[in-house]
Amino acid sequence: MKLRRILNNDSGASAAEFAIVVPFLLLAFMTVVKLGIVINNYIEINSGTRASSRVLSIGRGSATPYTDSLAAFRSMAPNLSLTPTMTVNGTACASDGACQTQLNTASGLPVVVSASLSCNLTIMGFNYAPGCTLSSQTTERAE
Repeated sequence: MKLRRILNNDSGASAAEFAIVVPFLLLAFMTVVKLGIVINNYIEINSGTRASSRVLSIGRGSATPYTDSLAAFRSMAPNLSLTPTMTVNGTACASDGACQTQLNTASGLPVVVSASLSCNLTIMGFNYAPGCTLSSQTTERAE
């Protein structure tokens, strides 16, 4: 009689079920959060290169085309700490003077802004996408 009562007792069943289910729910939650961060980074890097190339393409008359373009990138990608690569007609420019010189003779020629960032998809100690890189490149015509 006592054994039957002990075997029919289910007072700890919900705690045991909870202990079994929690790791899976935690993994799913952490995966959603991590993927959300990676997708947000991709959207920011893409928006940043588009805004930066737009500003650089109309920067022919500006005294600070590189600084203005970099500011446009940073305003659209505030959570990323990276500097995009800017080229005018295939020649890299990394300062206001260099960009201004190249833009003066580049009317109608391509202006390219590109950026890349390594992404981190490590969840609970396992990297689900080793070597993952987010990158974006936008080309505009210099005006």
